[in-house]
Amino acid sequence: MRRRAPAPGRSTRGFTLIEVLVVIALIALIGTMTAVAMSGGLQGVRLRSASKEIASQLRFTRAQAIASGQPQRFVINPSGHLYASPGKRDGRIPQELGIAFYGARQASAQAGEGAIVFYPDGASTGGSVELSAKQAARRITVAWLTGEVRLETPGAAP
Repeated sequence: MRRRAPAPGRSTRGFTLIEVLVVIALIALIGTMTAVAMSGGLQGVRLRSASKEIASQLRFTRAQAIASGQPQRFVINPSGHLYASPGKRDGRIPQELGIAFYGARQASAQAGEGAIVFYPDGASTGGSVELSAKQAARRITVAWLTGEVRLETPGAAP
C-alpha cells in the first residue's frame, strides 16, 4: 500500500519525539511534587523511615533473644537521638524528629535512656517509642506478654 502525500498547503500533523519526552518529564515532575506534598514532605519521609528502622531493630532484638536463649536489650536515648540493639546495631534518629519513650524504668541501664528487654520465650518488658514531626507521629509499641512489635499512626483508624 502506498501512503498518500499531504494535500498541497497542508502539513502532516503530529508531535516530535522531543515534545513527547518534555510532556512525560513534566507529568513525572508534577506527580513527584504532588506525592511529596501529600506525604508530609521530607520530614514525613524521615519520620516513616526512622519509625520503620526502629521497629525493625526491635524485631531483630526479639529474634536474637529467642535464638540465643539469653535476654536481649534494645536501648534508646531520646535526648541524644540514638538507639542500640544487640550485635552493635546502633543507629541515629534524625534531629528534626521528636522522640518520646514509655516503658519500665527497671529495664533502663541509666538515667535519660529507655530500654526494652526481650526474653528467650519472646516476651518483653513492653513499652513504646513515639516519633513526631510537626503534626505527624508514628508509634512503635511492644507488647509485654508476647513481645509483638507494632507500628501505628496515632489517631488513624485501625
